[in-house]
Amino acid sequence: MNADSFQVFINYLSDELKSINDAFAFVGIYLISRKLLTSALVLSDFTKTYIISRVGSRDIAKLYGGKWAVVTGSSDGIGKAYAEQLALRGMNLVLISRDANKLQNTAIQINERFGVQVDFIALTFDGDETKYTELKEELDSKDIAILVNNVGVMYDYPQYFLDVSVEKLWQMVNVNIAATTMMTHIVLPQMVERGKGAIVNIAAGSCSRPTPQLAVYAATKAYIDLFSRSLQYEYSSRGITVQCLMPFYVGARMQRFNRAWRSPSSFIPSAERYARHAVQTLGYSQRTNGYWLHTIQGWIAHILPEWLWVSGANRLNNALRRQAQERVRRNH
Repeated sequence: MNADSFQVFINYLSDELKSINDAFAFVGIYLISRKLLTSALVLSDFTKTYIISRVGSRDIAKLYGGKWAVVTGSSDGIGKAYAEQLALRGMNLVLISRDANKLQNTAIQINERFGVQVDFIALTFDGDETKYTELKEELDSKDIAILVNNVGVMYDYPQYFLDVSVEKLWQMVNVNIAATTMMTHIVLPQMVERGKGAIVNIAAGSCSRPTPQLAVYAATKAYIDLFSRSLQYEYSSRGITVQCLMPFYVGARMQRFNRAWRSPSSFIPSAERYARHAVQTLGYSQRTNGYWLHTIQGWIAHILPEWLWVSGANRLNNALRRQAQERVRRNH
């Protein structure tokens, strides 16, 4: 290779390297711009959901087309607390849960405290189709503006799939999936006819990633998440708001496998505190954790590699399982 040929080769190589550098620069600019845009959208959604939503007050009865709200699983925990928040805003209530005595006491307390009309229906969601037919007849007589599908069944404590009883597995399917689906099917027609209404479905933060030792519970809540998002696409043009709430741990009765978690803290709020935040997000976000610190937890869960999330979940659930099993042994 003579000097002229070598120089031509060097020039060619230089041009190619420049092209490669330009390509890498373009890709870098694209990725950085995309990351900045995504971060801006996330921050904007957070601001709208948790800050703008708290400015001023709204007449939710007028906004959603009626004075009645139905809340399932409402004798205690998040369901009761959410019902109280709706009553505070002037909504009449139909409370549905399985324990008639607790339900009646809850209805009396809310009526005396907020001065709204409170009806209650004692019902066990067990897969019996005739119950939904009877329930539809009762609910069709009221103009229902808001349906809160809160009823749910959780593990007694974290367990591997084959250690969960068949009865518990059927409970989770019949309550976590079937009840929400059929309650929505009962109430949605009158909302569509009016062109207004809101459906709030309670899922769980654990449904966003694989969660060992809560496999079936997390999977049933993932159904609620996808069901809610699909309904929002189907019926938003008909005036219907569908929201999915995905709380992480709340100091409520469902976290009975760890007594310490019933005590409120910043990241584990009381049911009352959680509901106070969550109800204000209605109409501002279709899919949210419902509480600002839970949303931060959700961000962390989203950016973690799956193996790291699973490792952390396994460690936590192993500890909770051992605590629960030790407590059972002591009680026997």
